[in-house]
Amino acid sequence: MLLFLQQLSDGLASGAIYASLALALVFSFRSTNVVNFAQGEMAMLSTFFAWQLIKWGLPVYAAMIVSILASFIAGAVLYVIFVKPIARAPALTVVTVLIGLFLALNSLAGFIWGYLNHAFPSPFEAWRIQLGGLRLSGEVIGVVVVLLATLLILFLVFEHTKLGLAMRAAAAAPEQSRLVGIPVERMLMAGWGVASSLGAIAGVLVAPRLFVSPGMMLGVVIYAFAAATLGGFDSVLGAVVGGLVVGVAENLAATYVPWIGADLKIVVALLVIFATLLIRPSGLFGRKSVARV
Repeated sequence: MLLFLQQLSDGLASGAIYASLALALVFSFRSTNVVNFAQGEMAMLSTFFAWQLIKWGLPVYAAMIVSILASFIAGAVLYVIFVKPIARAPALTVVTVLIGLFLALNSLAGFIWGYLNHAFPSPFEAWRIQLGGLRLSGEVIGVVVVLLATLLILFLVFEHTKLGLAMRAAAAAPEQSRLVGIPVERMLMAGWGVASSLGAIAGVLVAPRLFVSPGMMLGVVIYAFAAATLGGFDSVLGAVVGGLVVGVAENLAATYVPWIGADLKIVVALLVIFATLLIRPSGLFGRKSVARV
């Protein structure tokens, strides 16, 4: 029982990271109806930027904040350059462009920083709480608190500010929003900016567990896709629930399923994606689309 609770707590910490990146996928999708296949590489670049700022002497928390703000601007710029011109293009064209962006960002990081692994300092204190035999580290608690704080901020912005309401309207009904004077293109840019900032949060949270490198987010983004697929690509709540479920599931599977272990945990994410697409393609919290024929 103690082992189960320990794996459960560690899984929630991993799930919170997956949920942060899944939120980024959901926000980019809700803004433009485009699944951003380059979201993981955008998060990786943001993490590298934070790492570079730390190397230049900036404190960890200051580097994280600057990276998150810079990521917002970078996400908006990438939307204007790569997504806006293909907004009405066929789906295959959009997928091709975003995969090309994925490869370009990965190569850019390798060109600037090389392909060696770099250690990233943890933003949380290295203390532990002992509850009986259960150990909770500062990192586990910190990651969950960051996720909850992010959700609270998003809720307040999107439910109680004019900017948030305008962004929701532009994503849900762009043509009608234009008629009432909402600058739709700016709102879509802001949506991609928010998604990029959420990706940056996921990157700096997972970096202390991994080494910072151009390939650091390749596995994480698969878990995030599994979380978004399970919860529904148009549901913020679904992204969070999906991330936590995937994090706990992969941790428990690695512990209790002998043939999976630590090396094949990613199989859990793939099984979640396949099962969800077969049983409920819209996800647990997603809305089914209905079209007249």
